Amino acid sequence: MAWLHYASWLLGGAVLTNAVPHFVSGVMGRPFQSPFATPHGVGLSTSTVNMLWGYFNLVVGYVLLCRVGNFDLRSTTDVVAAGLGVLLIGVMMARMFGRFHGGNAPENP
Repeated sequence: MAWLHYASWLLGGAVLTNAVPHFVSGVMGRPFQSPFATPHGVGLSTSTVNMLWGYFNLVVGYVLLCRVGNFDLRSTTDVVAAGLGVLLIGVMMARMFGRFHGGNAPENP
């Protein structure tokens, strides 16, 4: 069942990465996109909603990394699994949020 541990750690890395923009925006008092906005993921949610959503993501990420299996920071395969989750969701978030905050390069006509 080791593959389930790796899947959990990949998802844990992704969830922890998702926590960053929501939590930071929330504690800075800035509105940001969230799943609770209308329309989902496009509209802005309040800073309080984002802080709470970011905190929830931190808790879930902790559970997935630290309470499932035996995650070891000194094990390359364990860190690669979590790192792939960070990389995959990070690229997806950069592209998605970049549309709203000017982070994507302009399209070639």
